[in-house]
Amino acid sequence: MSLLYTVLAFALALGPLIVLHELGHYLVARACGVKVLRFSIGMGRVVWSRRFGPDQTEWAISALPLGGYVKMLDSRDPETAPKDESELAREFTRQNVWRRIAIVAAGPLANFLVAIALMAALFMHGVEEPSARLRTAPQGTAAQLAGVRGGDTVVAVNGNPVQSWAELRWQIIGATVDKREARLELRAQDGGSYHATIPAERIAGLDVEGDVAKALGLDLWRARARIEKVLPGGAGERAGLQAGDLVLRADGKAVEDGMAFTETMRAAAGRTVRLEVERAGRVQSLTVTPEREAASGRGVAKVLLSQPVEMVTVSSGPFEAIDKGAERTWETSTMTLKMIGKMITGEASWKNVTGPITIADYAGQTARIGLATYLQFIAFISISLGVMNLLPIPVLDGGHLLYYSLEVLTGRPLPARVGEYAQRVGVGLLFMLMALAVFNDLVRLL
Repeated sequence: MSLLYTVLAFALALGPLIVLHELGHYLVARACGVKVLRFSIGMGRVVWSRRFGPDQTEWAISALPLGGYVKMLDSRDPETAPKDESELAREFTRQNVWRRIAIVAAGPLANFLVAIALMAALFMHGVEEPSARLRTAPQGTAAQLAGVRGGDTVVAVNGNPVQSWAELRWQIIGATVDKREARLELRAQDGGSYHATIPAERIAGLDVEGDVAKALGLDLWRARARIEKVLPGGAGERAGLQAGDLVLRADGKAVEDGMAFTETMRAAAGRTVRLEVERAGRVQSLTVTPEREAASGRGVAKVLLSQPVEMVTVSSGPFEAIDKGAERTWETSTMTLKMIGKMITGEASWKNVTGPITIADYAGQTARIGLATYLQFIAFISISLGVMNLLPIPVLDGGHLLYYSLEVLTGRPLPARVGEYAQRVGVGLLFMLMALAVFNDLVRLL
């Protein structure tokens, strides 16, 4: 059932995005007067088709669920070449270069517009997210050395306002990719404000594949370590812990919050820890010996903590939401391109290239979390499709746009022989990229 849920979430995320991408090509082609012969979802042999519209366009579903295509009247292919002179004016290659550019660019543009619309809708509806309030930074971390205080809330990073933990992490990731300093503006618990700057040299050495915020000492604020439930037969029950107990100290050291208590238990597998807890207004001393987990070797007390984080509702008016959606789409696109550049130059690992298995897994996970998270994931995938299709690789939309850009500059189309050779190279590159993505997926899976 879990696998079926994941597959359905994947299909519902990717299927409509492919349809809308191809619909972008189709609508602009029709607007430019080009005759569309087939609109196909999937590649390879057609398994179902029907003809509709004044041009009797064939709407088809093909055997291989790998994208789709729009086949237009095109004299370069004998199968799609005009059958008589009356159709010559509607043939693709006879359109001026700007119309051809518009038709090819319409697919990726549709993906970007979908992402903007989804994000704008989420911003208008309002999304419940953890706030950008911080817990105390560990000693020696960049955040602690910069003067960040626990319990305070980040309101801006490098001049960019942040409302939630997700927005804070996004700004920190951006600073990491650009290898620039992160200047934090914080609102103190007493209502005042101050700035804390994490220098570029502390950020430049971070691994963008990891949790960069945590590596800098930035972590979510959490409530005090209050026991919500004691599981039967566990170390906590044997120690006498009860629901409602507030853990104050462990081995004489103050326990700041629930995460600190969890970390203490994990590090004390098989070792006795002396706890001071507050129960019904009185402080009591207990000793607990966390059990060692067979799989991880970490200690567990088998108690559930009340660990709520501070939540905020991130929402905007219609115009502001559209602006935010466009801004987030632009930032995500540029971030993706920067990561691709870093992979090419060796500054980032090619392990970042993911394929259908990983995407399907994330689709299932986000769908289980909730509709808002799932829609955010779909928006991100839509942006990724748009960016990937704009890469200057022959076969992809970006490759064709490169040809037409050269035609604009030189005043004449690319020679047919050069185009054919470039197509073969593009197919090879695409298959290599797909093989790498699937390989990375299998490594993660195993």
